[in-house]
Amino acid sequence: MTITEVELNPCFLTPKRVQPEYPLLVYLPGMDGTGQLLRSQTAGLEIGFDVRCLALPRKDLNSWDVLTKSVLDLIDAELEKSSHRPVYLCGESFGGCLAMKVAIQAPHLFKRIILINPASAFQLRPWLSWASQLTYLVPSGLYDVGALGLLPFLASLSRISQSDRHDLLKTMRSVPEETVLWRLSLLREFHVDEEKLRRLTQPVLLIAGASDRLLPSVSEVNRIGNILPNNKIVVLPNCGHACLLEQDTNLYKILKDNDFLERKADMGTELEARG
Repeated sequence: MTITEVELNPCFLTPKRVQPEYPLLVYLPGMDGTGQLLRSQTAGLEIGFDVRCLALPRKDLNSWDVLTKSVLDLIDAELEKSSHRPVYLCGESFGGCLAMKVAIQAPHLFKRIILINPASAFQLRPWLSWASQLTYLVPSGLYDVGALGLLPFLASLSRISQSDRHDLLKTMRSVPEETVLWRLSLLREFHVDEEKLRRLTQPVLLIAGASDRLLPSVSEVNRIGNILPNNKIVVLPNCGHACLLEQDTNLYKILKDNDFLERKADMGTELEARG
């Protein structure tokens, strides 16, 4: 996928290792929308999945409805190549909100759903919602400083490698101010019909970092868990908001340890063990 393509339209980033015989795992990223920050988890996930990661153009200012349609169109295109495999939908933070929208729009598509520190908790932080409405007053030159100051809230820095910290800051700074403001406005207005969530009968894994300093993620996954009929909650005791970047976090292992893998997604572990 070229940079030009990513800048023009939402697309899926495809790892070098394409595995159409494995279940498809679709990852929807956080506020940055780049999908680049999943890199630390990709090798682990490829043990049992064919991984696709959503990448949004840096200047994407589309509504929830348009974003939802884009994701579903991309998934349909993948399934045209291999239609009979199960699809796992995974959304983190901002992507967790988008995942809920996508899931209720086409519940039949997904065998399993994973929500990680979903930013639907944004509205539960009144001061954060209020402050986000004032960010347009911040001079342009202070955005880089703001990104640096936000790092300790986004992540447990002591648990992230130096290179991943650098990538996190670089990625945050790569998103234009206008896009940040737009995505914050989407979070402020985010709403999903609870009755439609209740109709999602497939297994859902709700993951929260207990040390999330940005959002009350533990409270939020408990709230969502009270709505969804078939869910399991996993609280990662020392993890922050950007928990997938932390060195001790292995998403594939979390899925395996919580019996969240179908046999097809678990076969890779058996093959590795034999090898």
